[in-house]
Amino acid sequence: MSEVLLRQATVDDVEAIAELHTQSWRDHYRGMYANAFLDDEAAADRLEVWGQRLREPVAEGFTIVAEADGVLVGFAYVICDEQPKLQNLHVRTDAQRQGVGSRLVAEVLRTVPRLHVWVREDNAAARTFYEARGGALAGRELGGPFADGSRAPVLCFVWPGDH
Repeated sequence: MSEVLLRQATVDDVEAIAELHTQSWRDHYRGMYANAFLDDEAAADRLEVWGQRLREPVAEGFTIVAEADGVLVGFAYVICDEQPKLQNLHVRTDAQRQGVGSRLVAEVLRTVPRLHVWVREDNAAARTFYEARGGALAGRELGGPFADGSRAPVLCFVWPGDH
């Protein structure tokens, strides 16, 4: 992969982010989210969510995108309220294990050093990823409802700002 550039998302990124988010769910959340949702509803759901996030942004939220050769290969969405959280982090399957996710996390932590992320307990790959980037396990609870309406145990990983 050529050089990866990070930048703030704009309204022009709505469709590309929604498409990447949908494909990432289909590639990695099958068996965690309902198949009918992934196959039939996820694309419209993500287009609506990202349209709202980028066309009507809230002051406490921001999205960073990663591009290679003008193609979106990853993104991170952060909510900076009283307890800043990494709400979404997705990297195209063919761009994984090439440092894109690590660069996105590092950029988020540079911007928001005190951060947490909730990860589905059954998402072993995400748990391993965040632990390898310094996230410390800090809690467990029942999460959701998720986009497909389901609920599942989630784990909280934190970065307290001393990294």
